[in-house]
Amino acid sequence: MTDDTFLDLAADRLAALPSVRAVTLGGSRAQGTGTPDSDWDLALYYRGAFDPDDLRALARAGGWDGEVSGVGDWGGGVFNGGAWLTVEGRRVDVHYRDLDVVEHELDESRQGRFHWEPLMFHLAGIPSYLVVAELALNRVLRGALPRPAYPEALREAAPRVWRGRAALTLQYAKAAYIPRGQVTETAGAVATAAMETAHAVLAARGEWVTNEKRLLQRAGLRGVDAIAGGLRPDPETLASALAEAETLFDKAV
Repeated sequence: MTDDTFLDLAADRLAALPSVRAVTLGGSRAQGTGTPDSDWDLALYYRGAFDPDDLRALARAGGWDGEVSGVGDWGGGVFNGGAWLTVEGRRVDVHYRDLDVVEHELDESRQGRFHWEPLMFHLAGIPSYLVVAELALNRVLRGALPRPAYPEALREAAPRVWRGRAALTLQYAKAAYIPRGQVTETAGAVATAAMETAHAVLAARGEWVTNEKRLLQRAGLRGVDAIAGGLRPDPETLASALAEAETLFDKAV
């Protein structure tokens, strides 16, 4: 089965689920940066209640092996659940997207408002406007969805929030970790602050972010690797490294 045939098959079956209004392709494959080994990221946009049992039944009927989560199992925020499946020999991630939530966050972003949420596998967590970024970047396979530009109000507001978080992250490391010579905790703080700063840089540019995989490269912050690699378990070395990180982050634009 060709990739195009597979994608049509998956999109048709997901779009036919009750309450689903649209299906999109996201991730690297939608943005043209994927490789033959890349996963296929599909999102189903639903209105009202969505029952994961309908997706489980579809998976069983189609021989799609994997795991289907309940709504809210991924933290209950804007990323509220999904599935990891194997479809026609391909690794497929399915994300649930509540259209009421997505439309709310789109309106909020246009006012320069957002909130922060923790999410597994993301050091800095995620901004609620990430689901707006998906609207802007994902390829709509079935249904219709808005394609928003980056809101000017968000470009104004988000960098201050993210840089404030980065500053507090490093401030806490100075007070709690460095005097004790705690390398692991300091490294974690530097890495988290680097991601937070990268969010600030890209927001100021009006560039959408959907995950952290290439965030540091895009923000020109890959130099933090050398700082993290030089950490040693003594307060003087850690303090010097943290100061170097602060300089790197302050200069990032």
